[in-house]
Amino acid sequence: RTRVSFEVGMYQLGGLPIFLSASDLQIGRGEPVEDTARVLSRYLDGIMIRTYKQSEVDALAQNGTIPIINGLTDFAHPCQVLADLMTIREHKGSLDGLKMCFIGDGNNMMNSLIVGCLKMKMEVAVACPNDYKPNPMVLDFAVQHPAFSITNDPKEAARGADVVITDVWASMGQEEEAQKRRKAFQGFQINDEVMSVAKPDAMVQHCLPAHRGEEITAEILEKHSTEIFDEAENRLHAQKAVLVKLLGRK
Repeated sequence: RTRVSFEVGMYQLGGLPIFLSASDLQIGRGEPVEDTARVLSRYLDGIMIRTYKQSEVDALAQNGTIPIINGLTDFAHPCQVLADLMTIREHKGSLDGLKMCFIGDGNNMMNSLIVGCLKMKMEVAVACPNDYKPNPMVLDFAVQHPAFSITNDPKEAARGADVVITDVWASMGQEEEAQKRRKAFQGFQINDEVMSVAKPDAMVQHCLPAHRGEEITAEILEKHSTEIFDEAENRLHAQKAVLVKLLGRK
């Protein structure tokens, strides 16, 4: 989704996308990210990187001289959250004062949604196991906002919510922890019981891929499939806006 939406977006805007995997770069043979940033800055107008380590994005940004777009890291998923906010506004008309509830892992999605939604003056309630809280830097930012709350009770977080969001229990790079995480996240699922305490017209969002029967039931996903696949489509539109903002010629 990340690669396709960015490549299609660049084509639609008249640009030329070039895909480079780790095996295509000298990084895979030991070249420092810092050197790669300096070289690619001489050839390209911008870089979108989808990687595991946030430190690699930071190194590109600190050493390159062109815009660097975070397509996804273990810390943040900002382009996805732009698409989420766009979708919520399309369906609700405004973001101001809406309540967003996130249930599940304190991962890159929870981190980015907390920051993004609070910046848009939304109320934010998150529910996660005590051992899977969001990043400490994000929590330090969030607790300064009276509109933020964190709990280990999904129904408490979902009460009165305008939008309920979740993500997979085991993210990229956590495959070996999958069984352990399934046990830890039992009860942290978007299902009929959780949705019964949200607002009657509450939306559901999921960045996909979804594991039906784990973080969300198949019934809830299908009931809210229009919203969820609007969210997927809006990756393209939101990212085109990012590309125009950063690379567009005035």
